[in-house]
Amino acid sequence: MITKPQPDEYNPYYGTYISKVPDGDVIATLRQLKDSSFKMFSAISDDKANYAYADGKWTVKEVIGHIIDTERTFAFRLFCFSREHIELPSMDQNIYASNSNSKNRTIQSLAEEFRATRESNIYLVESLTDEQLKRTGIASGNEVSVRALVCMLAGHELHHLSVLQERYFADARAQ
Repeated sequence: MITKPQPDEYNPYYGTYISKVPDGDVIATLRQLKDSSFKMFSAISDDKANYAYADGKWTVKEVIGHIIDTERTFAFRLFCFSREHIELPSMDQNIYASNSNSKNRTIQSLAEEFRATRESNIYLVESLTDEQLKRTGIASGNEVSVRALVCMLAGHELHHLSVLQERYFADARAQ
């Protein structure tokens, strides 16, 4: 069972994500979110999928693409750090989003990619030993543990699910 990390295992910036993760087994949370998010993403209409709540903001498809990109980035970091203490560069989310082509994909394609990516990452996380979970590396100039990155997978998704509910789906124009 993987539980939430201690505050000294990650940069305080990521505390927002980690605080969103329920107490208990993080792997169980990742599994539950894989299924519930896939179901939610699959049910989004084309009109809603192409909606952005303001000029210059991402569309729903771009938000989902960002969730996938960040999932891959955090998983790559935790994979690398579980093997060796190294330094990896930061990720510019806006550059990634603008180069993702998410706007031109179907919502179903993005939903399926999310599910496949998460499923693969669950296998990776379940393969880690207690010793590997304690290992650290440097990402974006900050020390972070593998365990914190596992938790950040779930917390980042939960953060953006809240953003989708509050800024995209709660707006009458997105209904």
